[in-house]
Amino acid sequence: MQSRFAAISKMHLLIALIAACLIAACSAPGRPPVTTPANPPVESEGASGFVSRAPWQGQRLAVATAHPLASAAGVHILRSGGSAVDAAIAAQMVLTLVEPQSSGIGGGAFLLHFNGTTVEAFDGRESAPAAVDERLFLDPNGRPLSFSQAVAGGRAVGIPGAVVMLEMVHQRYGKLPWKSLFEPAITLARNGFAISHRLHTLLASETLLRHDPVAGAYFFDPQGQPWPVGHLLKNPELAEMFELIARQGAMSLMDGEMAQAMVRTVRGHPLNPGQLSLSDLARYRAIQREPICHDYEAPNPDLDTDRSTNGSRTYRICGMPPPSSGAIAVGQILGLLNHTNAATLRPDMQLDQARFHCVTAPCPGEIPGAVVGPAPDPVPSADWLHLYTEASRLAFADRARYVGDPDFVPPPAGDWMSLLDPGYLAQRARLIGPYSMGQDNVSAGQPGATPTSYAPMPFQPEHGTSHISIVDTQGNALALTSSIENAWGARLMVNRGRGLPGGFLLNNQLTDFSFAPRDAQGRLIANRVEPGKRPRSSMSPTLVFDKATGQLVLSTGSPGGALIIHYVAKTLYATLQWHLTPQAAIALPNFGVLEGTPLLLETNRFSSHTRSALQARGHTVLETPLTSGVQMIRKTTVGLQGGTDPRREGVVMGD
Repeated sequence: MQSRFAAISKMHLLIALIAACLIAACSAPGRPPVTTPANPPVESEGASGFVSRAPWQGQRLAVATAHPLASAAGVHILRSGGSAVDAAIAAQMVLTLVEPQSSGIGGGAFLLHFNGTTVEAFDGRESAPAAVDERLFLDPNGRPLSFSQAVAGGRAVGIPGAVVMLEMVHQRYGKLPWKSLFEPAITLARNGFAISHRLHTLLASETLLRHDPVAGAYFFDPQGQPWPVGHLLKNPELAEMFELIARQGAMSLMDGEMAQAMVRTVRGHPLNPGQLSLSDLARYRAIQREPICHDYEAPNPDLDTDRSTNGSRTYRICGMPPPSSGAIAVGQILGLLNHTNAATLRPDMQLDQARFHCVTAPCPGEIPGAVVGPAPDPVPSADWLHLYTEASRLAFADRARYVGDPDFVPPPAGDWMSLLDPGYLAQRARLIGPYSMGQDNVSAGQPGATPTSYAPMPFQPEHGTSHISIVDTQGNALALTSSIENAWGARLMVNRGRGLPGGFLLNNQLTDFSFAPRDAQGRLIANRVEPGKRPRSSMSPTLVFDKATGQLVLSTGSPGGALIIHYVAKTLYATLQWHLTPQAAIALPNFGVLEGTPLLLETNRFSSHTRSALQARGHTVLETPLTSGVQMIRKTTVGLQGGTDPRREGVVMGD
């Protein structure tokens, strides 16, 4: 195995840099002037290029992850007789090493699992230490801190839950011994892996990480520069930590030498210490929750792509319940669109100058991202984008007011499914008109007869994350989304102090709570900080089924902070409504809105005609890089199809 993974570890992807630019917004006739905001939303992770991917086809098994080494580890486990859960654990441990900016054992995760008959949801989300309260992110004058003041250091570190949750699921659905699942990651940590173009690019733009002495010595050379592309990076400290977890289980991370190192790192930060304790770690428990599942009708690809023939197919879309907001928001967006004429609107075909038509890296002539001749690509039309944007604003207004940890926050009308009730969505959809409702003029709806007393949460940036989709030969499938929140988390690397370089990064997941606990009228915000509470998330691991047969259709998910909701909704819509392949659906230009933001369009992916048409409808339009990281595996009558995001370095592998 060592030689296999040492060889694989030399792979790295060379991809081109895409520069961000802004477009000036114009005024629609008879509408208020449109302006470009001075402070656009912050990207979850920086862009590192766009390299087209060839569609993947397989028959028996598939693993889609954010890094080739993680996908290879997962496939190795499946070929060795492991289950989808076994493969996910092996892949996630490798991601801790090779994609440290996004996820790892110092963070949390949500997992959606299908065992051939039943869908189950497992919550490994971080939770707040017992010693914190709602003033955690307020300054001495009671004003919310800025994100930059909160993120770096121990203040925002939540109790990590990914490993505890993965162990829980392994006890039910694992086929191979727990210990064997760590072997690929241990081998790579000891022998080293090649720094990829993306990892180097993100390190080069990172300013806070080098202030942590452990992380600075590990990720940067003696001159303070990030290690170059291709540098063999070894992490012997993490290798020994993996060995401990492999031998002793998840509690070796939560109670013992590693737990002591975590607490020491968090509480000992010189400028921004946190309140994590050994008892917090020892008390943490993963939770099995009831998944959020709803019906969705779309044209049947086996009958007719023309909706006018009424040849439809009903899908069952399942996702994570709160504290994740993803499944509810995605379901609301899709449901609201079905109450408009969106289904009659096909995507435009245009020359997408920014999309690189090179399916290998490096491209011809060794020029990363070289364009091999533009070709027409499907792009959502302005009319469809208008409807999608209005539906999204309604969904995000509900999300801001209602969604929080269900152990602390009651659902509206006594049931989270009230937000997906067809009658409620039909009522909300009547608010969608020919012009934009505006960035600041959308309020939450009222499902049920009793109004909530909660105030809407003000907009805050959300970050980080990684996604894994797996289908095995035994009828199991899963979607696993994991995170340390912001890229590089809290910029704290845990090391036991034994003289070995490396370790693992800690999350800053508590910044997903509302910094302000109340609004100006004193009303409580559902997603405020409370001891033991899990912060609201946008992670959206998703499994889709044919309702009539119960058969799996696809597994998908993405990183991207709050924009995850849009990345997943876009990919689902393009796959189920427009019948695009997974790879084509993922490659579609990105777009989306957040609370109080303009309509965000992926840089250089939409024509001036589309932008002008949106502005004529009253939308403020802002171009920005939108670095999704969607993975998808689709089950068809002839086998498996896979897709991975051309904006990052992931791959689909399998048989």
